[in-house]
Amino acid sequence: MSNFHHFILIIFIAIVLSNCKNPANGSKDEVQTEPEWVSLFNGVDLTGWQVKIKDQPLGLNWKNTFIVVDSTLSVDYSAYENFDDSFGHIFYKNSYSNYRLKLQYRFTGEQLEGGENWANKNSGVMIHCQSPETMELDQSFPVCLEVQLLGGLTENEPRSTGNLCTPGTHVVMDNKIVTTHCIDSNSDTYYGSEWIDLELVVRNDSIISHFIDGKKVIEYSKPVIGGDHNTQIDKDGTPLKEGYISLQSESHPVAFKNIMLLEL
Repeated sequence: MSNFHHFILIIFIAIVLSNCKNPANGSKDEVQTEPEWVSLFNGVDLTGWQVKIKDQPLGLNWKNTFIVVDSTLSVDYSAYENFDDSFGHIFYKNSYSNYRLKLQYRFTGEQLEGGENWANKNSGVMIHCQSPETMELDQSFPVCLEVQLLGGLTENEPRSTGNLCTPGTHVVMDNKIVTTHCIDSNSDTYYGSEWIDLELVVRNDSIISHFIDGKKVIEYSKPVIGGDHNTQIDKDGTPLKEGYISLQSESHPVAFKNIMLLEL
């Protein structure tokens, strides 16, 4: 080997050894890690979650509406005699913007007396929510994007799930602003009490996608404040770039489990 080639070999080895000691884009003390899925629900209690029920003060879990049963976060009406418009939500403590959220849900039991006909086998996962602290005492729903969860009621009558409802918001679909309150997905209908996989991909105020059992069932973009909402929220047309995640109590018992989030 010539002296020149020997010199080049030494330089190459030195570069390789230097890269091994020093991770790319950082000092030798830095470790590059991939984002990880984190659990939002510990399966034991409601740590990290806060309840807001219509006509009740923030933080009061009225009649123990939200409880933990067999490692599930469940909506329970055993202490109720009548629903009486007691719409409720349980909020996770952090606000998020870009993330994937996945969980499993199922409807259980029978609808509570006094619930609306449309609320039979009806619940929701609310994303990009206003903070619970800004909700009015008598406010039924937070300003948000609602991933509406529905169960089939009559065999062979389709009733999609993973739909989109828009309390106090508007979105864009097919390059048009949509002001319709609820938009059906193209999911299958689930008539029983089986566990159903829900996954959401949320990209700030860009594209948001809903998946049911691994199938994309609806997609939309550019959510903004719009329509009916309380006075503490930004004016109409304000982009909805982030917000809280909440689970809904709407008169039919429902259970949630394996609530996991991956920040993007």
